[in-house]
Amino acid sequence: MDTDDMHPERNIEQYLEYENVINRPGLLGDISSLLGNLGISINTINGVEKTRRGLIVRTDNIDKLRRFVYISQYVEDINIIKVRKPEVRDRLAVRHGRFIKRDEEDKKIFRFTRDEIGILVDFLGELFMEKKHRLIGIRGMPRVGKTESIVAASVTAKKKWLFLSSTLIKQTQRTSLLKGEYDDSNVYIIDGAVTANTTNRDHKNLIREMMSYPAVKVVEHPDLFIEDMKYNMDDFDFIIELREHEDQKITYEKHKKKHWFENEDMDFFSGF
Repeated sequence: MDTDDMHPERNIEQYLEYENVINRPGLLGDISSLLGNLGISINTINGVEKTRRGLIVRTDNIDKLRRFVYISQYVEDINIIKVRKPEVRDRLAVRHGRFIKRDEEDKKIFRFTRDEIGILVDFLGELFMEKKHRLIGIRGMPRVGKTESIVAASVTAKKKWLFLSSTLIKQTQRTSLLKGEYDDSNVYIIDGAVTANTTNRDHKNLIREMMSYPAVKVVEHPDLFIEDMKYNMDDFDFIIELREHEDQKITYEKHKKKHWFENEDMDFFSGF
């Protein structure tokens, strides 16, 4: 039986992370028992780094969790690292057993490699499911998996997606939307290279309209997009960088030479 069914009153969710100072046998069981005795349920638990564990816990009173933190000060085996309302990054860490990479200086930038597309899809899916209007930029070289990740995340989040500009299968430059295509629960996808290079005024007017529309927008090649459309990086809530490997450089020479009409995602399903 799910812990939510057993204790429906425990509706305060928190992320708890602790370090195993002395990783002795039975330590996890002791911690779990202490949490249970204090009226705290464990929803999910996983190792998130070599010596750390992350937990999503639930309680009916936040003071019970404060009491656990206080008691743990006298337990030499563990060291409490974080206690907070779960962020998307926390949920993914517990689910996948590792933290996604985040820029130390610019906290809105998250980095993934091609072999981490499954985690990226989960990350985007979580963002899409939140009842917030996000503007997300995705940087990456051709054929690395940007479009497939966005579409897969839309499927995961049970969201309808619409391409406003794209090079998938054929070049797309929408100049208008049907009445039924305006929906604040949709995910709108913009290829910043296509939009930046087009001379179609109606298309650019539609993009400007949708940029102020309260829905999730995902912009591929955001650096090219802001150069032409007069936006800036501060307008973005998240910037995602996707690479084949950690050392790959993301450059824009191909797109600036207007070779953007080449279909960079013809191998759309290669990642599945």
